[in-house]
Amino acid sequence: MLLKISHMTEYTYEEPVEFALQRLRLTPKDCPGQKVLSWQSLVSGAGHEAAYDDHFGNRVELVSITDGEKTIRIMASGEVETEERNGVFGPHQGYVPLWLFRRETPLTKPGQSIRELAGTVQGDGELSRMHALMATINDAVKYTKGVTSSGTTAEAALELGAGVCQDHAHIFVSAARLMGLPARYVSGYMFDTSEAAASHAWAEAHVTGLGWVGFDPANRVCPDERYVRVATGLDYSDAAPVSGMRIGTAPEMILVSVSVEQ
Repeated sequence: MLLKISHMTEYTYEEPVEFALQRLRLTPKDCPGQKVLSWQSLVSGAGHEAAYDDHFGNRVELVSITDGEKTIRIMASGEVETEERNGVFGPHQGYVPLWLFRRETPLTKPGQSIRELAGTVQGDGELSRMHALMATINDAVKYTKGVTSSGTTAEAALELGAGVCQDHAHIFVSAARLMGLPARYVSGYMFDTSEAAASHAWAEAHVTGLGWVGFDPANRVCPDERYVRVATGLDYSDAAPVSGMRIGTAPEMILVSVSVEQ
């Protein structure tokens, strides 16, 4: 499938910003299941400081706001060709050891609710249990916008019984690690004919004999040719499309617009 993507993020401040540094993870890379045909990131109101691949293999750009600016506008766009792999990404790659993906993080630390949920999941093997886990999370957590934030933990979202794709992915990652499998968070895009498409998040578990396999509890499916992966990590904080810091107390307004077309 050939997908055309555009992702605009705009930060507006009531007063000029003294200093701000943004970390951008907005560039997909060639990997199993996808080929990047073209891609560019354009930034206005800020200047590029550096670009590098981080320890997870994500492409990262650092930009700093121009002194006196009140608006930063980031536009990432391009075309990506994808193929159906039934959710299988394949063998582990990169410098980060596989055992690291069993480690808890503040966003994925399991509490009683996740421990109880993981204890109910059954299956004949690792793959079967991960499919069962995906279905269990989909039943337990209703997709609801506006009830959680980027700082909501997996445990809190499960207790609430509602959240968005980020929350579903965090719960899956937390429970899969409890069940003894390395697991990671994935950010990217999904083409959806029923809605306008948007940035998306899902999870992957490392299954013996297959390697990394993707699971999207929010949609109860394994990622297919509709999905474009951009970044991975232990949780959202490692794979957030845009993150950073600033000096100053002026109120900030954020506008995000995403389009994914076939």
